[in-house]
Amino acid sequence: MILLKPITEDNFIEAFELKLAPGQEEYVSHPIRSLAQAYVYREQCQPFGIYEDDVMVGYVMVIYDYDIPEYDIWHMMIDESRQGQGYGNAALDQVLTYIKGKPFGDSSRVALTCNRKNRRALALYKSKGFRETGAADDDEIELAVLVQ
Repeated sequence: MILLKPITEDNFIEAFELKLAPGQEEYVSHPIRSLAQAYVYREQCQPFGIYEDDVMVGYVMVIYDYDIPEYDIWHMMIDESRQGQGYGNAALDQVLTYIKGKPFGDSSRVALTCNRKNRRALALYKSKGFRETGAADDDEIELAVLVQ
């Protein structure tokens, strides 16, 4: 069973030990960078370890943008040894369930960016109802979905 567990002083080293597959650095930042951002935005975000039982298999961060307002999914990644096994799919379901609880503010819009060459991630996001918004920055495109 896949669970999201908040990153704390007890498990942040596990997040640091996650590895991206070769070539994926252009698609997603490593949790070390993401956790630095989580510290800066600590009043409006929650970083999670993605766990199968007691083993961290991935990482994701949810952040709330008070200016828009919307929820954003940042830096979702699955360890290279666990990719292709359905963890990203299950984790994304958990993330969307978390956001539906509106932990930071009232918004039904969830957005994320994805490198347009990252076909597997794009297919996953689109399977969950995310659609391209037309916004882009270099190779990154924005996708969004409404949750209730």
